[in-house]
Amino acid sequence: MISKPEHQESLWSLIASPAIWAVHFLLTYVTAAVWCEKLAESSRSFNEVRVAIGAFTVVALLLISWNGWIGNRHHRFGAASAPHDEDTPEDRHRFLGFATLLLAGLSAVATLFVAAVAMIVDSCD
Repeated sequence: MISKPEHQESLWSLIASPAIWAVHFLLTYVTAAVWCEKLAESSRSFNEVRVAIGAFTVVALLLISWNGWIGNRHHRFGAASAPHDEDTPEDRHRFLGFATLLLAGLSAVATLFVAAVAMIVDSCD
C-alpha cells in the first residue's frame, strides 16, 4: 500500500466511528421514545423496537468495523514498529491509523452497550 501525500490525508476517518456510534445512540433512543409515547398503550409488542434497534446495531457495527479495518491498514503501513513517534509523514500516518483503530474499538463497545439496554428493558414503564 502506498501512502497518500500528507496534504491529502484527512482526519475524517478518525472521527467516523464515534460519529457512527452517536447516530446509533440517537436512532436507538428516538425510536424507543417515539414508540413509548405513541404506541405503548396499543397491543403492539416492544419486540418491534428491539428488532429495529438490532438492525441499527448491525449496520453501525459493520460500518465501525470497516472503519477500524481501514485504520488497521494505515497503522500496519510499512515496516516500522511502534511507537510511531518520529516526526515523519509515515509515522504520522501510522499513528492516525492506530488512533482510528482504537476509536473504532471503543465505539463498537459503546454501540453494544447502547443496544444492551433494548435487551434489558421490557416496557416503557
